[in-house]
Order: sequence, then structure tokens, then C-alpha cells
Amino acid sequence: MNNTSLSQHNGPDKMNPSPATKTRSHSSWHGLSSYLGLIGALLGMIVLFSLLSDHFLSINTFSTIANQIPDLMVMSVGMTFVLIIAGIDLSVGSLLALAAAIVSVTFLNLHWNPWAAAMSGVLLATLVGSLTGFITVFWRIPSFIVSLGMLEMARGAAYQLTDSRTAYVGSIYDYLADPIFLGISPSFLIAAVVTLVGHLVLTRTIFGRHLIGIGTNEEAVRLSGINPSPYKIIVFAMMGGLAGLASLFQVARLEAADPNGGVGMELQVIAAVVIGGTSLMGGRGSVICTFLGALIISVLAAGLAQIGASEPTKRVITGAVIIVAVVLDTYRSQRQKK
Repeated sequence: MNNTSLSQHNGPDKMNPSPATKTRSHSSWHGLSSYLGLIGALLGMIVLFSLLSDHFLSINTFSTIANQIPDLMVMSVGMTFVLIIAGIDLSVGSLLALAAAIVSVTFLNLHWNPWAAAMSGVLLATLVGSLTGFITVFWRIPSFIVSLGMLEMARGAAYQLTDSRTAYVGSIYDYLADPIFLGISPSFLIAAVVTLVGHLVLTRTIFGRHLIGIGTNEEAVRLSGINPSPYKIIVFAMMGGLAGLASLFQVARLEAADPNGGVGMELQVIAAVVIGGTSLMGGRGSVICTFLGALIISVLAAGLAQIGASEPTKRVITGAVIIVAVVLDTYRSQRQKK
């Protein structure tokens, strides 16, 4: 009797997976479908532009794209974390310009060695990002407003430091931009490592799980005994540091610090993250999908340029792609809730 009861008790458990197992299975399938959808969209664009342009499908095109997007890639990783905690940072393009300006001033005027000059730019951008996070958290001001103010302040400081002129630093960082393998530069390889590390932090660490919890329900995280404030400040500091790193990639590519560098970059970064499926409401996102989103943005821009699309046309098409991505993401989220 006991054996029969035991077998009857164990039988349904083996036949019917637990709710936790179902949730993990559903989450895994959703992640895989997101990857496949983005890869499919990327391949579709490549095929389309290959048919419209005789020169698009070439090693030269893809190596050029790879060497032009490291700054977009690393800042998109940072923005993924910011959006996951239900924040936003509009100052990233200006931070890039400010960090580049600091690099030029410390190298050209103060005669620091290139490494020290590079670190000064990254450190300053990290501090400014920390300040954005601190003001957002301490005074409970929406990060949209705080970062909008920082956007103006950082851009103004970049103009002041460079006297509103491009500062040429020469070839001191050429080793970051010069191709080393199959036309790929070290900048792209570094950006790929940053993407991988960001993915592992978000998916394999307690820190990443806490960030997702903060974006999903900050009050519940607080009631569980975790203070969200340090996490949010760290995320904004990380965003600033990655903007500083992106400035080095741009300085290496241009051999100069341009105070106008990064104008509108925040829109490209947010677009890449949103196309990658990160929720603007927080609590959901993927660094790998963001990487695919950045590739989609870059391939789209390169393809439109090769077929001779005008600048207004490129902006209209890019904007339409962003809107479609948001609509599809909203539709997908509604289906998950059912």
C-alpha cells in the first residue's frame, strides 16, 4: 500500500514539470527565439543590400563595418545595463567627446604619456557617470532629466577644453585602429570582449540578477533587504567608463579629439539596445541581443550608403526600423503575459 501510494505520489511529479522548470524552459525558448529573430533580420538585410549593390557583399565592407562600430558596441553594452534598471542615459555622446578632449589636453598640453592620457579620459567619464547616478538616486530625479543636463554640461566642457577646435593627437593610438587579422582591428576585439563580459555579468552573477530585480520591481528588492542605490550608481558609473573607452576607439580612428564627436550617438546607442529587445520599462534585456542590434544598425547604415540613399532617407528608414522593433517587442511582451 505504501509503495503504491509512493508511486502514485511520484508519478505525476515526473509526468508534470514544476512551475519553475516551465518558467526556465519558457525563458530559454524566448531567448533563443530572440537570437534567431535578430540573426534572421540581419541576414535578410545582408541579402537585400547584396542584391541592390554589387559591392556590398565583400570582405572590405564587413571589415569596414567591424572597425567602425566598437564605440557603438561598448556604449550599447553599458546602455543595456542602464535600461535594465529602468533608467536611461542621454549624456553618452557628450561624455565620449569630453573624454576625448581630456585625452588631447593631457597629452598635448600637459605632456602626459599616451597611457596616462587615455586613463584620464576613461576615469573622468566614469566619475561623471557616477555623478549622474548619484544625483538620480539621492534626489530621486528621473535619470532622463539628470542625463539631459549632463549632456549639455559635458558638451560645453569639451568645447572649452579644445577651444571648439579639433585637437590632432597623431598616431599615438593607431595600434587600436590598425587591422591585425582579416581586416579586423584590436578595437573590435576589445569591444567583443566587453560584450562577452557584460553578457556573463548579467546572466551568471548575483549582481546581474539584482539588476534585473531592480528593473522589474525595485520596491520588492528593497523589501528583501537589498539596497538598490549602490547598484544603480555603479551601473551609471559603468556607462560612463564605457563611454570613456569608446572615446579612445574614436580618437584612434580619427587620430584626433573632435569636440563635436558623438553628437547624436546616444540615439544610435539606444536604438541598438531597443532593437536588441531590451525593455524600456526595465527588468529585461540581453547583451548579446544588443550586440546584434548594433550590427543591424551598422549594416543598415552601410547598406543605405552603398545604394546611394540620401541622409534624410537614411534617417527616415532608421527611425522606422526602431519603431517597428519597439512595436514587435511590445507585442511579444503582451503574448508572454497571456
